[in-house]
Formats: sequence, C-alpha cells, structure tokens
Amino acid sequence: MSVAARSSRPAPSVNANLFAALRAAFPADLTACAIETDTGLQYSWRDLDEATAMVANLLESLQLPAGARIAAQVEKSVEALVLYLATLRAGLVYLPLNTAYQSAEMAYFIEDAQPAVVVCSTRNFGWLSKLAFLAGTAHVFTLNDDRTGSLLGRAAQFPRHHRVAPVRSDDLAAIIYTSGTTGRSKGAMLSHGNLLSNAQVLQTYWGWRTPEQGGDVLIHALPIFHVHGLFVAIHGALINGSKMIWLGKFDARVVLEKMPQATVFMGVPTLYVRLLAESGLNPAAVRNMRLFISGSAPLLLDTFAQWQQRTGHTILERYGMSETAMLTSNPCALQDGERRGGTVGRPLPGVQLRVQDDSGASLPSGAVGGIQVKGPNVFQGYWHMPEKTAQEFTADGFFKTGDVGYVDAQGYVTIVGRSKDLIISGGYNVYPAEIEGYINALPGVVESAVVGVPDADFGEVGVAVVIARPGTHLQPAEILARLKATLANFKIPKRCYVVAELPRNAMGKVQKNLLRAQYTGA
Repeated sequence: MSVAARSSRPAPSVNANLFAALRAAFPADLTACAIETDTGLQYSWRDLDEATAMVANLLESLQLPAGARIAAQVEKSVEALVLYLATLRAGLVYLPLNTAYQSAEMAYFIEDAQPAVVVCSTRNFGWLSKLAFLAGTAHVFTLNDDRTGSLLGRAAQFPRHHRVAPVRSDDLAAIIYTSGTTGRSKGAMLSHGNLLSNAQVLQTYWGWRTPEQGGDVLIHALPIFHVHGLFVAIHGALINGSKMIWLGKFDARVVLEKMPQATVFMGVPTLYVRLLAESGLNPAAVRNMRLFISGSAPLLLDTFAQWQQRTGHTILERYGMSETAMLTSNPCALQDGERRGGTVGRPLPGVQLRVQDDSGASLPSGAVGGIQVKGPNVFQGYWHMPEKTAQEFTADGFFKTGDVGYVDAQGYVTIVGRSKDLIISGGYNVYPAEIEGYINALPGVVESAVVGVPDADFGEVGVAVVIARPGTHLQPAEILARLKATLANFKIPKRCYVVAELPRNAMGKVQKNLLRAQYTGA
C-alpha cells in the first residue's frame, strides 16, 4: 500500500494502533515499576504513559504528513524506547538504525527512506544533521543514553496527555532495513497488524504469566535497533504488563546478578556462550527463571547441551526474520512437545509454512528445499521496491524467506542455511550448515563456518573456517581427513583454516559475505 494513502481515508471505526493495545495491557496500578535499569533508575507505568504522550505531542506539533518516517540512530536507553512508543502513538512510522552505521551507510538510509525527523546522539549531530538536511529532512533532534538531548528538552514543554492516533491494521508501524549482505539494504515494511498479531501469538504460546499468575519479569539485554530486542522482547513484556530489567549493554556477570529477580531471558547464541563461561552459572543462579529463549542466529548443539547440564533448563530456540517477526518456535508448554536442539520448532499458530523445490513443487517431510511462509505477521513488502517485492512472493501469497531447510514428520523445522549460502560444487548441492554440524562435533572445535568460493574446475568449492577451543591445537588437514571418513567427497571443503574468531554482526550472526571475500583467491 502507499504510505501516504492513509490521509485520504476516513478514520477507522476501531483503532488498530499497536500502542493502544500495549497501553491497554498496562497494570491498573500505574505507580508500579515498569522498567528498572542497571544504573538504578526506576520508571513506573505512569512514567511510560506520560513520557510517550509528551513526545507524541511534540511529533504531532511538527505537522508531519501521514506516514512520515522517524529515523533513530541512538544508543540504547529507556528514552529511546519512549521515542519508539511515541512514534507508534502518534501514528507515524519508526525507522531504527544500527548504531554502528557510518556516514556512507547513513546517507543511503536517509536518502532512501526520506525521514521527516532524524534523532541521533549529540556526538554525531554535526555530520549526521548535514546528511539529513541535504536529503530534505526538516527536523533533527539529539537523544543520549544519559537522559539528555534536544528531543527531551522540547518534549518537556508538551502536555502529559495524548489521544492515541487512529490507524488501520495495515497502516505502517515500522520499516526495518535488512543487513544488505547481497546488494543494497531493503526496507521491510511492517504494519501495526503485523506486529500486534505476532505479539499476541507469542504472549499465549510462550505462556507469559500475568500479574495475577505471579507475573513474569524480563531481563532485556539486547540492542533495540533489531527485531529481536525491539519487537519480540519489548512487545512481549509490554503486552503482558510485565516489568523489564533494562541493561544498557550485555554483561554476563550483571545478567547473572539479575536472574534471581527475573523469570524470562532472551538472547542470541553468543550471549549464552558468554554466560556459560561464568563460573557462577548454576541451578541456584537460575532458580527463579522460567524461560530462556534464543534466536537471531543458529544455536550450536554443544551450547544447547551445556546449558541443560549447567542449569537444568532447556533453551527454547525460535526462528524469525525482519520481514516476518517470529515464524516458528520450539514448544514452551510440556503438553505441546519437547524442545529439540538443532531445530527451530514448529510453525506458530496462524503461520503457514511449506518447503518447495526450485520448480515450485511442494516437498515431503524430510526433503530439503526453500522455506516459504504466509500469515498475518508477514510484512507488506519492501520500501520503494515493488519489483523486488513481487519477486519475493509467490502467486498464492507465500513469502520466499531465502532460507533452506526441511520439516520432519513431527512438524519440527530445521534450517539448513540461506539459499545464497548454498554451494554448488561440480553440479552437486552442498549445504554449509550440514558440514558445519559435523565439524562442530569434532573434539576441540568451538564453532565453524563453511563458505563457497569460486573455483576454475568445480565452479565453487567449500572453505571451512574453524575456531579451536582454548588450549587446543587443531590441524586443518586432520579436520578434513575426519570429514572424508564421514561425508561424501563432493561435500568436503577443499581448504580449511583455524582462526581466533569469526566476523559477526551486532546480533551474533556470522558474516559469511566477509568470509567469502577474505578467502576468495586465498
């Protein structure tokens, strides 16, 4: 849909604004603590209500057009969360941007999204405001993680009450730019309905406990420029009226200190690895915890097993995308089945998932193919890319995720890898995740990544990049020899390297595009 189309339509009879649903879930006692920070600050539910009202009133005073984008490149803070919620409340479109982006990247995002407002940290104001004003942005504010900045100064002048802007379910709430590892980044357009449906499904499926049931408390240690931290974690707590323990950045020791006061933790696999490195991680430390959730990158079976042994808890792994929010999840309730390591569980209620081959034929259980999904959580398309949007949807409305995997007889989904990571060597398909699984099981291996690089004879060949356990000396030739005793020869990487670390993005995903570039021609 056209973002600006909303202005010509009459107001909806029922307000589908995501903020309205989140606000309706606030507890009756607004003086109760909603967020407690790692610096000792406490924000009540009334604080959240009034702060979002003031910022929403400020945004509305700017007389922005319908569907205006509010771009934010700011450090994590409760005030940054307030900006996001206020943008929803005002019926505008939120555009979170990774704090690691530099000038060339920010220039692209600002020129592409054409935000009416840009919010940045004070230290970046000089160069970022120039980019924004040159691109036609009318307003640039500052916001820092110490509760300072021009945004807060201006908002303080506005009333603490605000009528939530009426929107329809299909009106845009956010644009999330993909990582852009294979070309320029694409802006995934997510509506209020997309995000609300996902939050409601997860609230039920993950068994969030209401205050009457004893309540849940979430440790929030993720960045908030990404779907995981911004949508899955924050929406999950707010729509349940649950308190958040808010950490500005992940610190394993601080997380362990906070666990006796919490019940739910969400993290990427890297965070679980770092927690396992802490001697204080034991059943006593997690005695009050109900649920550990992992996502955004594959969870190694070794990490899955170690966590069970050290804590007595089984991590719940799930699967989602910027374009869809959450799609599948391992069971939470015992009656729904076991949590299986190496899988991402079953499709969530309301999500249709199928596996097809390149010709468009559906594949039986256990057969590997392209994963396609459909449901109320699936995005509306890519910002200003109608041709790309059309390419990524099937004639019957399924979104081609770009992930390759299979569904077993019990309905559990296993992700084999990204279609772009597929290696075609001598005419044979080689799935890196399969090879990585065998390498990771070898003694002395912490983790591995397999990528394809050009080869004159085979078209492509695999290169294995391996991290050794501390104190272990791995020999590349021995790793390849062990694989040859297990796998078909066409699957064996032609080269192997042992390194200290793998390149990762902010959410812990291995950046295979960087590995391909590094080892091409090596």
